[in-house]
Amino acid sequence: MKKVVISGTGLFTPAQSISNDELVAAFNAWSQQFNAEHAAQIASGAIEAQPESSSAFIEKASGIKSRFVIDKAGILNPQRMRPHIPERSNDEWGILCEMAMVAAKEALQRAGRSAADIDGVIVACSNLQRAYPAIAIEVQAALGIEGFAYDMNVACSSATFGIQAATNAIQAGQARTVLMVNPEICTGHLNFCDRDSHFIFGDACTAVILEDAEYATSNHQFEVVSTRLVTQFSNNIRNNAGYLNRCADEGSDAQDKLFVQEGRKVFREVCPMVANLIAEHLAANDIDVHDVQRFWLHQANLNMNLLITRKLLGRDASASEAPVILDTYANTSSAGSVIALHLHQDDLASGALGVLSSFGAGYSIGSVILRKC
Repeated sequence: MKKVVISGTGLFTPAQSISNDELVAAFNAWSQQFNAEHAAQIASGAIEAQPESSSAFIEKASGIKSRFVIDKAGILNPQRMRPHIPERSNDEWGILCEMAMVAAKEALQRAGRSAADIDGVIVACSNLQRAYPAIAIEVQAALGIEGFAYDMNVACSSATFGIQAATNAIQAGQARTVLMVNPEICTGHLNFCDRDSHFIFGDACTAVILEDAEYATSNHQFEVVSTRLVTQFSNNIRNNAGYLNRCADEGSDAQDKLFVQEGRKVFREVCPMVANLIAEHLAANDIDVHDVQRFWLHQANLNMNLLITRKLLGRDASASEAPVILDTYANTSSAGSVIALHLHQDDLASGALGVLSSFGAGYSIGSVILRKC
């Protein structure tokens, strides 16, 4: 079987960022405004008053301190509370395509490749801009790539599922080099008027070049030792937005048409699932968990990552063993674990083992064992 390597990674980070203090100020202004406008209904018990948020609450609950965003002004406007991203004509590259191009070009540079070397493009993310044509085909055209392209969505696990799909294509001889990109404008589906989740997400895009190891020349190679995926249906993380909304009389503006979750249930159920999957995956490849030098985990919640690595190692992981980027990026869905890989890989020596893992709605969980070449 052909050996497949990750030969380059890339990252697009928006120019704007929002601190917890800024986000809280906007939320509390909106909350106070809402309560004032609905004072009579609140007093009668018809509706509940909106609570206020705090930076201390956010950091304790998630470990998040700030987040990069595509549009700051719209999110921080108490009269709007959502990003402002104008529509573009069909003759312009879409915003997800633009993000993907930036991340892809860095990944190509690190891989020592050009667009002419790419045989396939996979856009794997949880927040696709439209149903069709595929964002991946748009990215393919924008970069001047020949071959095939398609979109896939497995929520926050899209990147690890995309890595397996690319690996399979290379091993099957359908491609020699594949570009896998994860453009995520997570703020577009976030309810900034919900105290329990208004702080969770940020925006970013990552890119990964995978290729047949026989032809790879990069100085940044990681062998894809093995991949393992698992899914289990759950309603605890959900977004009901879709094209059928217009067919239902209930309307398309209800809260369930944005990100909703039962956070405590997710924490309780997902953490042991992730730890068990990684442990079983390593054991199946005769790798002792203590020989793994780095865990690039999905960056959703600091407490989740601390618990997962504690279950795996039997102790707290060091900052080097399980790097954290969500303090400055927040949860960027499928991009999070790849951001951690992109920013925390160059210090590893040849032969070092690492695990890239994602987990999210579905439930969906992915584990990718990597060895530094």
